[in-house]
Parts: sequence; structure tokens; C-alpha cells
Amino acid sequence: MTVALKRPAIAAAKPARRRRLSLSAITPYLQSAPLAIILGAFLLLPIIMIVVVSFWDYDFAAMYPDLLTTNYSDVLGSWVTWKTYLNTIKFAAIVWALTLFIGFWVAYFLAFHIRTTAMQMVLFLVCTVPFLTSNIIRMISWIPVLGRNGLINSTLVQLGLVPKPIEWLLYSEFAVVLAMVHLYTLFMVTPIFNTLMRIDKSLVEAARDAGASGWQVLWNVIIPLAKPGMAIGTIFVVTLVMADFSTVQVMSGGQSASVALMMKNQMSLLQYPAAAANAVVLLVLVLLMVAGILRIVDIRKEL
Repeated sequence: MTVALKRPAIAAAKPARRRRLSLSAITPYLQSAPLAIILGAFLLLPIIMIVVVSFWDYDFAAMYPDLLTTNYSDVLGSWVTWKTYLNTIKFAAIVWALTLFIGFWVAYFLAFHIRTTAMQMVLFLVCTVPFLTSNIIRMISWIPVLGRNGLINSTLVQLGLVPKPIEWLLYSEFAVVLAMVHLYTLFMVTPIFNTLMRIDKSLVEAARDAGASGWQVLWNVIIPLAKPGMAIGTIFVVTLVMADFSTVQVMSGGQSASVALMMKNQMSLLQYPAAAANAVVLLVLVLLMVAGILRIVDIRKEL
């Protein structure tokens, strides 16, 4: 009799356990569903639309749904396009090198030479003050400084250091690089500073107790531990420079070009499929760069 009573109880417990197991199995999917919907609607769907439009045909008046590879052959078969891509990569490399150098030393100073956390935060917030204004305002603020009759040229001529104003300070590749470094250095400072703040200070003290000099500590301890922050900053800076068109257009005075500026001109001429093909090629190029960075540095330590 006792055995007969236990069997129904066990049988009733099994469905309840299965319900709990099934609910726990789908809970992660339910929790991630809102984020997946948002990313799908605002990230994945636009990319798919750009890829689709890149195969369409067009003329001066309209676009025509089709499946052509003409736009990609025009992009990859033109030496002007290749030169523009190389020019964009050149800007990205120079700006990356300068922002990495400046950003690392700023972050290093904040992390290791400012003793109090409160003062570190205050000085870091001071670095973010320029971001309270738009990129355009911060960019064009260099024009009265670098212009032919600007502050730098006027000072140099008055001091007798140069016989006439220097022409290449403004509307040149130098001005483009200078403005980009000004705009994007903080994107390098922030992740490197965050990484340096996580370094255990006892490691530095142990290296010094072992007889290491300041440069040896920096090269063998701090820089290796700061690589994840450098990698994240590199991704930020490179992607921003590759997508920047306003800085190149304004600061070069139309004398230089970039892929983003080329796409902007194509869209202004209603050549949307050609611009979409350029966007796809640029996206693939940026993703290859990011993949290369991730192969070299494991940024999961930072995340």
C-alpha cells in the first residue's frame, strides 16, 4: 500500500521538475531578447539594406533594384579609389600613432603621478570639457589659429622668425591630422587610463625592489598590462578616423580626400548604390583591422 502511494507522488513531481528545467532553459533567451531586437533593428538591418542597395543600378534620377556587380568593379578597379583608400589609411595610421603616444602619457600621468583618487577624477573630467561642444566647433576653432593671418603666423612674423606667413599650417594634410588628434585623443586616453587604474601597484613596487629602473618598470610591467586599453583605444580612433569626412573637407580646404568624404559626395549626387558599395568595402576593411587587433591583444581582460 505504501509503495502504491509513493508512485503517484513521484510521477506528479516529474512534470513540475520538467517545467522548472524548461523555464530555466529559456530564461537567458528571454533576457537577451530585447537587446537582440534592438541590435537587429538598428544595426543588423541597416547593414543588410546597405549591402542590398550596393548591388542596385542607378542613374542621375533614380535607383533600380537589380543584382549587379558594377558598383564593386568601379570601386575596386579605379586607381583614384585605391589612392583615396590609401590616403584614408595614412590618416588613420598617423592619427593613431600620435593619439597613442599622447594618450598613454596623459593616462600614465593621471594614474601614477596623481596620488589622490579625487584629483585623478577632477583632472580626467577636465580632459572631457572640450567634448561639451560639438566636433565642428572644436575643429573650426583651429582656423583662426593656423590661418595665414592667424595667431601662430602673426606671432612668428612679428618675432622675425619667418619672413612671411607659413602656408601649409592650414588647408593641408597637417591641419587635418592636427584637428583629428585634437578630436580623438580622449578616445585613447579613457581606455588606457581605465586599464592603468586596474594595475596592482604592488607589481610596480616589486619590480622596483628587484632593482628595475623606471624605464624597465614601464617597458616590462606597465605597458604589457596596458595593452588591452591600448587595443580598445586603437579600435575607437581608427574607426572614427576612417569614418570622418567633415574634418578632411574643412581642414584640407578640399585639397585632400578620404573614403567617407567620397561617399558623402556620391550621396550628394544621388549615387546611393555606389556609396553603398564603398561603405561595404570600408566596413570590411575596418572589420579586418579590428580582427587583427583582437588577434594580437585579448581585450576580454579589459571587458
